[in-house]
Amino acid sequence: MKELIRTNDPTVIAFVSALLQGEEIECFPMDVHMSVLEGSIGVLPRRIMVADRDLFIARAILRDNGIEVNEGS
Repeated sequence: MKELIRTNDPTVIAFVSALLQGEEIECFPMDVHMSVLEGSIGVLPRRIMVADRDLFIARAILRDNGIEVNEGS
């Protein structure tokens, strides 16, 4: 799995997940439960991971929708 996006904004996480599901791309949110440890103040970023084979198209989908993606990895 590769990291697609990392953000503190829960609305971006929800939007990205919806976009990927609409294109039938499996995604896995990581660090979701870390908010319990940090007290839900939004300090620790959450990540969306996708399969290696879906990374290129997932990045293209996000760019087409105006979302900045992590180009590393």
